[in-house]
Amino acid sequence: MHLSAIRPQEVNPAKLASLYRKQFERSKVSQGETVCCVSDLTTRREYIHAAFAAADALGADVYEMCVNSVPSWTKVGVPTIGQCRGTLEAVKAADIVVIFHVPLFTKWLKQVMDGGTRVLMIIDAPDDLEQLMSPPGLKEACQYAHALYSKTKEVRVTSDAGTDLSWRCGEYPVMTQWGYADEPGHFDHWGGGHIHTFPNEGSCNGVVVFQPGDIVILPYCRYVQDPVRVEVRDGFIRAIDGGLDAKLMQDWLEDNREGPDDMDPFAVSHLGWGLNPQALWYGIALNGDSPERSRAAARTFPGNFLFSTGPNTQGGGSRATRGHYDVPMRDCTITLDNRVIVEKGRLVDPKMIVERVRVV
Repeated sequence: MHLSAIRPQEVNPAKLASLYRKQFERSKVSQGETVCCVSDLTTRREYIHAAFAAADALGADVYEMCVNSVPSWTKVGVPTIGQCRGTLEAVKAADIVVIFHVPLFTKWLKQVMDGGTRVLMIIDAPDDLEQLMSPPGLKEACQYAHALYSKTKEVRVTSDAGTDLSWRCGEYPVMTQWGYADEPGHFDHWGGGHIHTFPNEGSCNGVVVFQPGDIVILPYCRYVQDPVRVEVRDGFIRAIDGGLDAKLMQDWLEDNREGPDDMDPFAVSHLGWGLNPQALWYGIALNGDSPERSRAAARTFPGNFLFSTGPNTQGGGSRATRGHYDVPMRDCTITLDNRVIVEKGRLVDPKMIVERVRVV
């Protein structure tokens, strides 16, 4: 690739330390606390420097633990902590773990959070960290949505494209991210602002239709180009029909089977919606398809319905498959116990609507 084709970073690198300080303040990093930065062989060194500077300015003790692996965006559930003696004990002892790769669907993450340690994931590009800083009111909107979702017994999602999916709730906890880790045992993602839970086992049924403009954020990073029709029965995908995008989905899930009878990649996983007004749906069109530019924004933009497949260990389930597929969908209507909270891709409950902060 010619250097002229690489889009330059738009955030002054010297600004990172002040951005990290703002983020750490929101995560309640304070005098005397221990901050454990978990990096890997690909972590941006300027992120570690900024984290150290921010923690030091707030009077916290900080150190780095670099794991000898490269956890990728497409391989969720990689146990980077715990295999090496002493690592699990170290992160458990920290007040907050700042991790620079995806720890979701790992056993160690749940153990650490159960002990009260806060966990903050930072995996997006510098420009996006500034854009996605949580605006005032986002936490309150997410907590309101959390309370509503927690009381919900049945959800239905429809769209003009043909989606008509329903499931029952209550077997698994609702999980919510508002962009910073300020409460004991809370996991969050800088750039978060979304809510999800796993459907009761065997309760998810119906049809999901992806349309051009929906986003396959994992394992690929691309807009859907042609319609995909997914049939779900008793909690598992039974058929995937369409063109190229259907083939990409089918083959990814098939290749992550551990045997001919393994249906775990085809199970319906977490289902929820986005609330972060800082997240831009058109980020891939604007910034290109590098996953680092879309990890948060593509899944948290307001009013999207996030459909996913595969693992459910993060909610306490037993499926640990690598066959994970995330698709934030536009223009869907989400109904909780006959109460519409998203209508054709737009949040309609005023308590979930947060004003965007313009980043100059």
